[in-house]
Amino acid sequence: MSLIEVRNLKKYYKLGGTIIKALDGINIDINKGEFIALLGTSGSGKSTLLNMLAGLERPTKGTISYGNIDLTKLSEAQITKFRNLNIGFVFQSYNLLPYLSAWENVALPLTFKGIPASQRKKEAEKILEAVGLSHRMNNKPNELSGGQQQRVSIARAFVGRPSIIFADEPTGNLDTKTSFEIMQLIKDIITENDQTFIMVTHDEEMTEFADRTLFMRDGKLDKVHEKLSIDEVL
Repeated sequence: MSLIEVRNLKKYYKLGGTIIKALDGINIDINKGEFIALLGTSGSGKSTLLNMLAGLERPTKGTISYGNIDLTKLSEAQITKFRNLNIGFVFQSYNLLPYLSAWENVALPLTFKGIPASQRKKEAEKILEAVGLSHRMNNKPNELSGGQQQRVSIARAFVGRPSIIFADEPTGNLDTKTSFEIMQLIKDIITENDQTFIMVTHDEEMTEFADRTLFMRDGKLDKVHEKLSIDEVL
């Protein structure tokens, strides 16, 4: 059984007298532990789809099922609780709070989960060590490079081991070398923990890390590219 099932997902906006079809009948199944890349030009619908899957926007029509939970049927309070317990986010602009240290930023999601303060710090320190920032735990964002800030953002997304992580252009503000380092880091973490990772990108090079790349055009799935396993290649 798939972790996420999307059926006939549509999102329409009215602009003046025109109907904009941001999503127009999306059907996908996403498995546990899978790395999915959503690729497309601006306006293709990839960010809208990501927001729908994460419960940040409501669809016009269709269903998004996580097991026996249909996200489209939940109240806003229920969706918020679901996100806090199951979902992590990585943002292009890092979205770190400037007045908090690296470990305090990372520990924030654990606060919403009701984890005690002493345990929050231990968990934050552990994941910061995993992303190579054990020597920067007490630094604030303005004392970190762009690559280091994105590592903090990744640590915050993965702390507490959420089952699904969503990323919107996670390498958009990084140079090529740092981008590949960040993507390899993400790939290593999700492989080790069997987590599902869904990423929006406009950079086709970054899709090399994905198990499947979904190409989007005009609110529809244009094509799907699946990475071949070693057995299939041989």
